Amino acid sequence: MDQLTIMRSFVGVTKALSFRQAGRELGISGSLVSRHVAELERKLGVRLVNRTTRAIGLTPAGVRYAQFAKRIIDEIDHEQAALGDMHDKLEGPLAIMGPKWVGSKDVVDAVIEFSARYPEIHIRFEVNGLSERAYDFLEHGFDVAFHTGDVTFPTRHVRNQNVVLRKIADLDFKLCASPGYLRRKGQPAEVTDLTDHDCLVNTNYQIWHLRHAGHDVHLKISDPVYSANSYLSLRKAALADRGIALLPVGQIKDELADGSLVRVLPGTEVPERLLYALRLPDDQSPARVRLFVDFLAERFRRKATPPALPASKIMQGIS
Repeated sequence: MDQLTIMRSFVGVTKALSFRQAGRELGISGSLVSRHVAELERKLGVRLVNRTTRAIGLTPAGVRYAQFAKRIIDEIDHEQAALGDMHDKLEGPLAIMGPKWVGSKDVVDAVIEFSARYPEIHIRFEVNGLSERAYDFLEHGFDVAFHTGDVTFPTRHVRNQNVVLRKIADLDFKLCASPGYLRRKGQPAEVTDLTDHDCLVNTNYQIWHLRHAGHDVHLKISDPVYSANSYLSLRKAALADRGIALLPVGQIKDELADGSLVRVLPGTEVPERLLYALRLPDDQSPARVRLFVDFLAERFRRKATPPALPASKIMQGIS
């Protein structure tokens, strides 16, 4: 039998001085409580309870063991309650990891906004080159991991694993280059022309998945002039007139706006990649972890939803 269960039955008997009453309070039968006490006496090799037809009483050994057992049970209950409070409180450490490029402006802004709103939650946010396997974040002591992929990502990476996956955002990518590079090399007219250009490639994504004229094109860049596992590095290389890059729009908004980077093959679509957050299930994740993932999903949802037009603008469009 479970030692703690037996000890709880014995402590119940010492309070109620009745097997039947102890059983009612513990939600079990009095006969089972009696068997628990008998098993405890057998294990200890000493009588703990004096039984008579009218009442029960504790032996000297029973009084001593009752004090010990109550102290142990009280400590266990106290610690379990404290851990439960920690699980539900919106405070404490929160460790987040992701690939290097996930440290882009949009994601960093979201994490900082969350930190400012919940100052009692202490953030550790690391972007690094850890393996893209979905379970690594747990092995390295993180609560949440950002991962990117297409709609098949959950099936390929987290099947049969004890993690909860939540889509956070759709990530937009664009082919781009600097005006200086395009003046020197010319603007490609077709997707196939890219193989004749200087290409800047992320070493983790060496195949460019594009869509042109309704057809999917999977272009493997076999001999890039510059490769890195950091989109920040690729962005700087593109700004230095080094070649054409496939970059997340979140990192090049300002450059596209001021013209220091321009779209290449604007008629060619780049399928969006999905940003996922992975964590343990609700019963294993503290409230602060669940709150963080919900906060990010809602923040990116709001950013993706166009603001409603005023009624006057709507009427102008109709008239």
